[in-house]
Amino acid sequence: MGIVNVNDDSFCGDGSLVTAEAIAAARAQAAAGADVIDVGAESARTNRDAIPIEEEIRRFRGVLESWHEVVADNAPRDAEQVWPPVLSANTWRPEVVRGVLEVAVVELVNDMGALPDDRNARLCADAGAALLIMHSVGEPKTPRFGQRWADVMAELERFFIKKRRMAEEAGLPADATVLDPGIDFAKQRDDNLAIYRNLGRIAALGRPVLAPVSRKTVIGEVLGLPDPRERDAGTIACVAAGMARGASIFRVHDVEAAWQSVKALEALR
Repeated sequence: MGIVNVNDDSFCGDGSLVTAEAIAAARAQAAAGADVIDVGAESARTNRDAIPIEEEIRRFRGVLESWHEVVADNAPRDAEQVWPPVLSANTWRPEVVRGVLEVAVVELVNDMGALPDDRNARLCADAGAALLIMHSVGEPKTPRFGQRWADVMAELERFFIKKRRMAEEAGLPADATVLDPGIDFAKQRDDNLAIYRNLGRIAALGRPVLAPVSRKTVIGEVLGLPDPRERDAGTIACVAAGMARGASIFRVHDVEAAWQSVKALEALR
């Protein structure tokens, strides 16, 4: 899963508010082998206020209306790549989800809001889209540095069982969910490391697991690298560990490096 940020305050400085630049980034990721391209119009950084709903929809609209250009005169990198790549919208407010689903054929809604109610699940069910459920606590954009877990893996299992049931009761098919443990969201260093080590427990719940590995704060803490742009080697280590523990999708900034690592690891398994 490649990352395309349609904003000017991404935590690693890779975003752009210019539609043509966002489309060019998505084209490059598709050419590099991305199976899914995750478009977000608002930074998840907790030291920023949420942008207005209308502005988030406007940013999305410019990119989604030009989405056909991502695959125009382009071709899959190999026979295994999903083509055209799955279009994922990274957002959390139901008003934005509704607006995004009305603009383009979004196949996956990447909900960073921890599904506090069933509205986004109902919207996905009505549109025929899948829903990625990310674990967190409270409303996004609010820092949770003091959050502590006695047993973070037990919390994740409880959370995903509850939220999957909510989504299914809202009409979303049982096979239309993806689980994201929410690395760095309402979690501390040891929590994040425990999750990486125990991804198999989430995979055992029977749905694809997204491993949010790219340039995460926990990688910087382990390696002593405050600059997110210097964490790509650590990211690849997390891809390798995630493959060994049952993760299905890896959300990354550097698609080329991740594609090469996955191909090499597949050949070695």
